[in-house]
Amino acid sequence: MKKKKVISTVLAVSMLAAVILPGCGSDENSGKTEIEILQYKPEAATYFDQVEEQFNATHDDIHLTISSPNDASTIMRTRFIREDYPDIIGIGGDINYSYYVDADILADVSDYEGLSDVKQSYIDILENLEITPKDGTYGVPYVANAAGILYNKDMFEEHGWEIPESWSELIDLCEEIRAEGILPFYFGFRDTWTCLAPWNSLAVDLAPADTCQQVNAGETTFSEEYVEVAEKCLELVSYGPEDPFAYGYNDACTAFANGESAMYPIGSYAVPQILSVNPEMNIDSFVTPGNDDSSKNTLNSGVDLMFAVTAECENKEAAYEVLDFLMADENIQAYIDDQNAVPCKDGDFDLAPMLDGMTPFIESGNMTDYQDHYYPSEMAADALIQTYLINKDADAFLKDFDTRWQRYNRDIIRAVQEYNEEHGTAE
Repeated sequence: MKKKKVISTVLAVSMLAAVILPGCGSDENSGKTEIEILQYKPEAATYFDQVEEQFNATHDDIHLTISSPNDASTIMRTRFIREDYPDIIGIGGDINYSYYVDADILADVSDYEGLSDVKQSYIDILENLEITPKDGTYGVPYVANAAGILYNKDMFEEHGWEIPESWSELIDLCEEIRAEGILPFYFGFRDTWTCLAPWNSLAVDLAPADTCQQVNAGETTFSEEYVEVAEKCLELVSYGPEDPFAYGYNDACTAFANGESAMYPIGSYAVPQILSVNPEMNIDSFVTPGNDDSSKNTLNSGVDLMFAVTAECENKEAAYEVLDFLMADENIQAYIDDQNAVPCKDGDFDLAPMLDGMTPFIESGNMTDYQDHYYPSEMAADALIQTYLINKDADAFLKDFDTRWQRYNRDIIRAVQEYNEEHGTAE
């Protein structure tokens, strides 16, 4: 099978001599089929330890091993280079998934019956991440997260503030909050990755969902599509602390937990950190209203954890049995409770109360993936956005964004344009 340039560039990382994980086929459990999962969320290691224990206690013919290392993404790439494949990987729905599908590392799981229980919106999100269209389905979405604006519910009720449903209402609310001597937003932009939170939640409202694909196809530029996103992101920052770059993520979580701001534009993943500071805080959330037409707003939500069977897995039937166990309602609910996650599976699940304001969007499937899930890590989009928010030069920022995209995405651009020429979809 022909190796593809897109993945070869990404996987050509330094080999980690110290990284040696047990592969499949261990004879410790003679007579049982060995299934190994390597998953990338170390913060959920306790949950996965429990899953491993419960599965092995209830299955006589399969032995499951789940690894949750701190640097799982690097370990996965190293093992792929060594052709030492786990049976199943647990990863996020981002550009790494795109690379793995493109390199034929993942198996087509469209025959897995459990997919019929997954919300179509999340299956579509994974399909849209494919560099070029491929027949089949290559991942089983497990849980998602959501990004928007967290708010201090008690503070809102005390002051009688209404949840904004449009951009003008959001700005009016910020003015009202500030007039009462309260800081509308807190930011932790010293940690560059946090700059992506407000950026993404505005981008899903204001730019086409397929912006990155259109740029790859040569049909548009970020300078055309991201103007309003850049302007409104900068406007949001004006309602934060005087120097939002002096504070990191933990500082912002602590300040919000202590009532130093009314709102915090961040993802649901921040809630555990906030509650660790103030366990009694009453937090709710709402979708960032980037448009003045509220019907055009959408929830910024992506696949936070999915499971993919590798193409080298020798016993797909056993792997599917493991997926069935993971997809059981009680196990998904346990993960939701542990990680404040959003289930990708249809069902009657109890969501964390701080997601109440986003629940209508979740239930209706009105959600759009994070645009940064398409950004190559090498272009350091988070640092680029941080620099823009400091310098406030939108033209220079957007020009640099286009330049870096062409530089660090050239292999994907070439693959997309060659595919379009071959299939008659090029302009």
